[in-house]
Amino acid sequence: MSKQAKTLTQQELRRVLDYTATRKHSVRNRALLMTTHLSGMRVGEVASLRNSDVLDAEGNIRNEIRLSAEQTKGNEARVVFVSDKLRKELELYTHLMRNAYVNPALKFFYSQKRTSDGFTANTLTQFFHYLYKRAGIDGASSHSGRRTFITNLATKGVGVRVLMSLAGHKNISTTQAYIDVNDDMKRKAVELI
Repeated sequence: MSKQAKTLTQQELRRVLDYTATRKHSVRNRALLMTTHLSGMRVGEVASLRNSDVLDAEGNIRNEIRLSAEQTKGNEARVVFVSDKLRKELELYTHLMRNAYVNPALKFFYSQKRTSDGFTANTLTQFFHYLYKRAGIDGASSHSGRRTFITNLATKGVGVRVLMSLAGHKNISTTQAYIDVNDDMKRKAVELI
């Protein structure tokens, strides 16, 4: 099996958020990071988001993000549920956005390049690589948020079938490979006896 992206601890995520806060585009970058950590979306799915995917006609964050088949890796439409924590992160970001209410077809996460139509999956992958590297988190990649999301839910006892559905996986074995077993999980398991 190939080396998997690092699953971040709360302290490591805090370190990345602290680093992000000191940089240009900090609110957007925080929203990008937290979207992967709080939704489990793939980087290509995040890059594909349009304003209309995330915002309703009044400019409010939707309760569910409905990804079309074209937006997903498995080429099957799926629903991403927006938690209260994710809603708050996205609301902070939308307060800075321009044109969100004017043009629902624009990319939700803007890029610095004026002529750009937002991030591509490749440019967002590179963005995460350098963000984690500059924050001093070795082994982290654009997939770290997704793995951390799945592992954190597994730690809290969410069943693998639910995790599989949330991740948009077709096979349980794929989802199981995402779960990073750690000492905290093992400690909680033995206390169940």
